[in-house]
Amino acid sequence: MNKHMREPMTPTREQAEDALRLLRSWAGDAAPEEVADLDPLLSRLVPGAVQSNYPALARAYPEDFAVDDSYRASMPDLQNGPSSLIRGAKAQIQHVGISNFRLPIRFHTRDNGDLTLETSVTGTVSLEAEKKGINMSRIMRTFYGYAEETFSFDVMIKALDAYITDLESFDARIQMRFSFPMKIESLRSGLSGYQYYDIALEVVERDGVRQKIVHLDYVYSSTCPCSLELSEHARQFRGQLATPHSQRSVARLSAVIAPDTPILWFEDLVELARSAVPTETQVMVKREDEQAFAELNAANPIFVEDAARLFTQALEADQRIGDFRVVASHQESLHSHDAVSVLTRGPTFEATSLDPRLFASLFHVG
Repeated sequence: MNKHMREPMTPTREQAEDALRLLRSWAGDAAPEEVADLDPLLSRLVPGAVQSNYPALARAYPEDFAVDDSYRASMPDLQNGPSSLIRGAKAQIQHVGISNFRLPIRFHTRDNGDLTLETSVTGTVSLEAEKKGINMSRIMRTFYGYAEETFSFDVMIKALDAYITDLESFDARIQMRFSFPMKIESLRSGLSGYQYYDIALEVVERDGVRQKIVHLDYVYSSTCPCSLELSEHARQFRGQLATPHSQRSVARLSAVIAPDTPILWFEDLVELARSAVPTETQVMVKREDEQAFAELNAANPIFVEDAARLFTQALEADQRIGDFRVVASHQESLHSHDAVSVLTRGPTFEATSLDPRLFASLFHVG
């Protein structure tokens, strides 16, 4: 005997309306927890009800809650999810990571003393096209593993290797930026004070090639040679008192440290810059120092083109330095604009395009 299965009946509009009235009647009298237990979406059927997809949640912070491995494994991790979660082009990203996390770092100085300086750290890695993202906190955790050491390029390389391994990346970079103090004597009075130099250390690994780079911002006074000659012309031909215009100026020297060479100390790079352009701004000044500074500027008038070439001459003469870049900005006291120049050596710093805010970043506020 054959049994015929009855086809399921499609509810009519009238039956659906009756069912809706029944659900609304029940949900209107039931507790929110009961509604959520049956189906959280039912709360949307009750006119005037607070809509929520969740049951009532605890509002007190659970101070005694402890996370175990099982709970940790259950937590979502979208940043490290599959490639199906990628939004936008599935393209390799050259730099992804964290910038400006700060911590105290100990540095060794040329005279065998140690200084602990507040340091801003930027750490990035490359990201392959098929990967959604990276665990950025691993960069910080890895770096903190070396934070108690006295830092050098060798320690930075160890930290770099560690987070390349942790993040399973091919290319990586670390940059550490800080303000380095040096005691500088005045020109004539015998006083001395601390000058602070913005320095950044950088280690870059790309395509298996590793580079160590140091950046220095050197602040100096630039007296315009043309203005100096015109002032002297007014004195000579018309007996007219005139003063040449000078301005605070900044040069950013970026240098690749050549492999297998002696240490290039921070102090060495500062002194190299000062030997090229001696009109560094002063710390402690009495009247005799101010007069001496006026004489020093008059003895070293300098256009921004001169500055780039003078710094280049000094950098080329140091065997510890490979590729380099000089960016100079003379922040004019005559014009409403600045005079700028860029000079590079070697492929490391070659660039067709400039960062639109590059020269603004050289503005020195004291």
